[in-house]
Formats: sequence, C-alpha cells, structure tokens
Amino acid sequence: MPPLTRVPSFDLDHTAVRAPYVRAAGRYQGEHGDVVTKFDLRLVQPNVQEIPTAPLHTIEHLLAGYLRDALPGATLVDASPMGCRTGFYLTFLDEPGEETVRAAAERALADIRDHEGAIPGCSPERCGNWRDHSLPGAQAWAAEVLGKGLIVQETVLLVDAPTR
Repeated sequence: MPPLTRVPSFDLDHTAVRAPYVRAAGRYQGEHGDVVTKFDLRLVQPNVQEIPTAPLHTIEHLLAGYLRDALPGATLVDASPMGCRTGFYLTFLDEPGEETVRAAAERALADIRDHEGAIPGCSPERCGNWRDHSLPGAQAWAAEVLGKGLIVQETVLLVDAPTR
C-alpha cells in the first residue's frame, strides 16, 4: 500500500523544467505565524545529468556558509542535497523572494568556484563521510552551472497533479 500523504515535489514535471534554476517549492505557515519557505536549487538537468557524490558533498559544505553570507537578512535553516544529486532544497525561516535567492545562489556558486583552502567541516569529528569530497570537482560543477546562467523557474506540474 502506498503512503497516504502526497509529496508535492513528486508532482513537478521533471521533463518540463530547464536547469539550472531556483524555484519556489513550498510555503508553510506555523500555528504561531512563523513562515517556512522551501526552494528548489536545481544545478543540473533532471534525468540528463547528476553530480557525483564527492563534488556534491563539497558543494554542500561550501554552500552552507557561502549562501548564508550572501543572504545576511534571511534565515537559511538548511541546504540539503537532493537524493537524485541534481541540486539542493533550501529551507528558510522567512520568505525571501525567488530573485533574491537566485542572486544569492549565483554569488555562493561563484564563491565555491573561487574557493581556496580547506573545505569547512571536512574532518572525522565534523563530517560523517569526510573522505568523500572533491574541491576541484565542486569548483568545476559550480563553474559549469554559472556558465549556463541560473534562472527563476516557474513550477510546472504534471497533468494529473492536484491543483493547489
């Protein structure tokens, strides 16, 4: 028996979107008025490319700091890699606009491309898989994404998806 809860990200038509992009993926309001906003930061085209785990892991570590630096007025709760390895989910405790997030992601990717030195949090004490990193790979993927140009993508739902 399948789960009873329908997952909104499974209603996105992954064949109709064009990466790289930022997309507003959800808005949730808590009972006390707090707003949580989720964004889809898609770095590569779904079902065409995927980022290998070592560069993706390094992008995750660098994105955690550089994206927060690029959004000083926003509260980034988490930047989680997608299991399909095509990008990240960004979760905010507020409502930054899509263009604000796009510009910040572009700046963070430029910082990743240009990063020198150690990878933050890359030690056995600070990371659960600290040996699985690639700074050159992360830099190359960031450069590729920036070369294609990051856009704001509207949500394209599958035909059988419920309207929201």
